[in-house]
Amino acid sequence: MANTTSAKKATRKIARRTEINKSRRSRVRSFIRKVEEAIASGDQAAAQAALKAAQPELARAATKGVMHANTASRKVSRLASRVKSISA
Repeated sequence: MANTTSAKKATRKIARRTEINKSRRSRVRSFIRKVEEAIASGDQAAAQAALKAAQPELARAATKGVMHANTASRKVSRLASRVKSISA
């Protein structure tokens, strides 16, 4: 348990930040799930629309520090290649 005032404040800040990060991570996962469901259904138009909506969310998560920039980039790249492969 935190003893000093500054340590107590730090715990409050961490808790608040954790909640924000959890909601952002959850939001990103929802967008990714929508893309994967569209890919699974085989609907390329829906998959492209979902990917277009998911890309800014992943970029935002990377800039806000929820995930590493390379991780976000990798996820976008892999989703894009899977969406592209639907037509083939």
